[in-house]
Amino acid sequence: MKHQICVVGSGYVGLVTGACLAEIGHRVVCVDSDKDKLAALKAGKVPIYEPGLDKLLHRHRRSGALSFAASVAEGMKPAKGPRAEAVFIAVGTPPRPDGSADLSFVEAVAEEVARSLEGYTVVVDKSTVPVETGDWVQRTIDRFNKADVPFDVASNPEFLSEGTAVQDFLKPDRIVLGVPSHRAEALLRSIYAPIKAEVLVTDVKSAELIKHASNSFLATKISFINAVSILCEKTGADVSLVAKGMGLDRRIGPQFLRPGIGFGGFCFPKDLEAFHWIARKKGYDFALLKTVKDINEHQKDWVLRRVEEDLWNLGGKHAALLGLSFKPHTDDLRFAPSLEIIEKLRARRMRVSVHDPVAMPKAQEQLKGVRFAKDAYDAAKGADFLVLITEWPEYRDLDWARLKKLMRNPLILDGRNLYDPAQVRAAGFVYRGVGRP
Repeated sequence: MKHQICVVGSGYVGLVTGACLAEIGHRVVCVDSDKDKLAALKAGKVPIYEPGLDKLLHRHRRSGALSFAASVAEGMKPAKGPRAEAVFIAVGTPPRPDGSADLSFVEAVAEEVARSLEGYTVVVDKSTVPVETGDWVQRTIDRFNKADVPFDVASNPEFLSEGTAVQDFLKPDRIVLGVPSHRAEALLRSIYAPIKAEVLVTDVKSAELIKHASNSFLATKISFINAVSILCEKTGADVSLVAKGMGLDRRIGPQFLRPGIGFGGFCFPKDLEAFHWIARKKGYDFALLKTVKDINEHQKDWVLRRVEEDLWNLGGKHAALLGLSFKPHTDDLRFAPSLEIIEKLRARRMRVSVHDPVAMPKAQEQLKGVRFAKDAYDAAKGADFLVLITEWPEYRDLDWARLKKLMRNPLILDGRNLYDPAQVRAAGFVYRGVGRP
């Protein structure tokens, strides 16, 4: 069954949600208050890098299944077509200094939705929000719903990974529907009916907690193996073998047991902080989450620690960094470890050259005093060491002989354990991996 849907917010979550809902047969209006972004979208330009998203946007914009609007009122009552049966809130929830989520954008949308209600509507929290946010959205809409139009507030958390978000939406592990009524459940089940996946129906608060608990647990697995990598470095063990041995246990699994220089992106750091904050607010000190964060912060110092072990005075030395985005297949630099690493290298008066296949245009707006190279080999010219920050496929099969001729000193810091240490050493390099002997 085809439904009319309004998605408020056209960032990573909103654009992917809108495009994929159109892909499975619905009519969707995406709303955004950013005039420049809106103009770009209406002109067919995609403001973010996400594989496959541009094709969906272009196809469904041409067909008319996907359109864009500047206000919630216009999105809920488009000029062509019926009113929206469901409104998905997908606006930003940035962290405050105390770790809590800033929900002012969610509140503003809830007020606009209330003023635009004309018939029964399901208002869906798609943004990652702390538990009890649904209660506040309900109260806000009640306050401004002067005509007393019936509605329900539901939670439908997203489980999208940047770089694979389109496939994650269309072929998910599960769909979580936190609903307060059978009517809301029926509508959301109908919307998602074209997607073949297990549907878990819960109360609203459980759905809200599922999202934060999931991300925090994955962050915990990453920090755990990073802590193990430190012990491996101190004892001569190989963390790659330790992780493989752990991952073969079906109770543990191999996912997220890859050591590195710390996790980044907008989800894990923000959600970890927000989950810790809401626990404290409710009177429970979820101390494990603080430890996970502390381990991650310590791991970002790995590059500096290893360089200091291999080079003498760092001032004036030349560092070459491969990768800037927090993970491959995205241009997202939010909370990317690369930014902190560059800042620390620059604080030691080092020269820094960088390359990234996609993220350099955004990085040029944020990073000053670094050289942006045209490729990995250009970045390595005259470098005293080369660091792999992001494991882009482009960096997997480097010409080591060519690199050695270009570099001033043959030192490789493999921050993602991408390379075969024996192969790199055979090419004449000093190789340092995370948790590798």
